[in-house]
Amino acid sequence: MTKEKIQGLISGDISKLESLMEITLSENQKFNLTAIKDEESFRELMIYDSLIPLKYFSFDGKKVLDVGTGAGFPGLPLAICSKGNFTLLDSTAKKINHINNVCKTLDINNVDTVVARVEDYASSHRETFDYVIARAVAPLNVLIELCLPLVKVGGSFIAMKGSAGLDELKESKKAIDKIGGEVIASYEDTLPESGEKRILIEIKKIKPTNNKYPRQYSEIKKKPL
Repeated sequence: MTKEKIQGLISGDISKLESLMEITLSENQKFNLTAIKDEESFRELMIYDSLIPLKYFSFDGKKVLDVGTGAGFPGLPLAICSKGNFTLLDSTAKKINHINNVCKTLDINNVDTVVARVEDYASSHRETFDYVIARAVAPLNVLIELCLPLVKVGGSFIAMKGSAGLDELKESKKAIDKIGGEVIASYEDTLPESGEKRILIEIKKIKPTNNKYPRQYSEIKKKPL
């Protein structure tokens, strides 16, 4: 995938995105950060894919949480290409250490990082964020219980899904209602080289979440809403 196709999607700093790719692929040889190992696939599956929300949302001036960020995706590309305040959360310290190194090297100043499980983080950061985003983390009904409690009333949870996203949405009506959400829209897109389907699901927070949610992950996984 060419740099020009990414540049057609965003008005951000393409050179910084390229540097992000180079650092991540280099570090990936020492630490298992991502399964993507070549530049062409990385540009499409890690950078372009991460930036698709910018087609539909503006994060400028907003507090945004990236749950299960892994090596920093989608959070780092979004932070590079927008003026929001991003918190990148993951339970694996080596991945957060990598993100901190990237931010220092590339002078990315609008990113904070957290090493924590999301259900534990939610206990002290309920209804804090304008947007919470999750990409390729868990089934939607599980994500809703984990992520929506962190969203302010009036804010939105954005689930970045593949072709099965709408099927997952059908199975998540109960979870959405219990956690205090409402489906606003689903946005369908495709990756430019592979043609793989992508679906963004926007769930707006319309009322406060009961304090008993989220439960511990083992309980959520065993008996999802």
